[in-house]
Order: sequence, then structure tokens, then C-alpha cells
Amino acid sequence: MFRTKFAAVAAATALALSLAACGSSDDTAAPAQSSAPMTTGAPMATTGAPSSAAPMDAQFGAGCAAVPTDPANPGSFDAMAKVPVASAASGNPLLSTLVAAVKQANLVDSLNNAKDVTVFAPTNDAFKKIPQADLGKVMADSKTLTSVLTYHVVPGKLTPAELAGTHKTLQGTDLTVTGSGTSFTVNGNSMVVCGNVQTANAVVYIVDTVLMPKS
Repeated sequence: MFRTKFAAVAAATALALSLAACGSSDDTAAPAQSSAPMTTGAPMATTGAPSSAAPMDAQFGAGCAAVPTDPANPGSFDAMAKVPVASAASGNPLLSTLVAAVKQANLVDSLNNAKDVTVFAPTNDAFKKIPQADLGKVMADSKTLTSVLTYHVVPGKLTPAELAGTHKTLQGTDLTVTGSGTSFTVNGNSMVVCGNVQTANAVVYIVDTVLMPKS
């Protein structure tokens, strides 16, 4: 009787050890299976790279919504890119006051013939911030008007990545741009509302305040 019970206990113990051994081999095999997918994460590091360059290749800013979208419209981005800057501005509905000032100062040909420039172009609303009497005096004084307008022009085509910093204008004095990405301010108070607008000979940054050179 004692031997029978002992044999039964021994058999049960052997069975338990056998099951435990099987269980431990399964547990060690599991991590090997779960480690395989780890290699699938590598390509994800490269998928986001192209998107960061997108703003540098396109126009940006809330004011761009007012620009005509029909490529046949002379004020559209497509049409502006095909002609020099003064001609391009003449078709843009945001810039009619600026165009009138450029014509008044006889700067149309100078701007159209300029090679690779950056123009900070005030909107019609920017000119409305100037008291009417003061604006009338500037428009009537060719020397002052030329000084103000050429202060809005910087040699070289500045990309958004190059925009921040201090730049010497065609007027002879400096202006300063602060900001980054798609948010820029000129001389501390003039916001770029539509930037990186291409013309045949210039890149245009449309601003919401007229820039005044330091006297």
C-alpha cells in the first residue's frame, strides 16, 4: 500500500515538473516573437521630413485669402509670377494704393527692371492708417515719396528662411525683420499678412503697415 501511494505521488510530481518545464519554454519563446516587429518602426523617422519644407515653397499668411485664385486673373499668384514686380502689383486688388504711389514717384520702370529684389508691399488698408492730410503731403512730394517707397525694397530675393534679420534697403537705411516660420514683423509694428509671393524679378511680402525710414 505504501509503495502504491509513493508511486502515485512520484508520478504526480513528475507530471507537474514536466508541465512546468513546458510552460517555461513557452514563456521564453514569447519575447522572441514580440521582438520581430521592432524593425518596422525605422521607416517612420523619415516620413515627416518633407513636410517641414512646404511653407518655404508656398505663399503664407491670412491675407493671401484675398488674392484672386483664377490663374487668368492678373492679380493671382500664377499671373504675378510671370511679370516683373511693379506690373505684378498693378493686378493685385490689395495693392492699388501702392501702385498709385509707385506711378506718382515714376518708379515703375526702376522696379520692373530691378534684378532680384525683395519688396515689402503695404496693403490699401496700411495706407489708410496714415492720416489723409499727411498721406496727401507725401504723395505730393516726389523726393519724400521716393524715399518712403525705396525704403520698402531690399536687394536680393529673401526666402522666408532668410527673412529675419537687419537688411539695408534701396533707400539707404536699414529695416529689421523679426519672427520665423510663417510669422514675421517688420520694424516691430508691420505684420507680414501674405508672404513669399513670387514675381518675375522679386519676392513680395505684403505688410499691413507702411514702413517709414528713420530721419
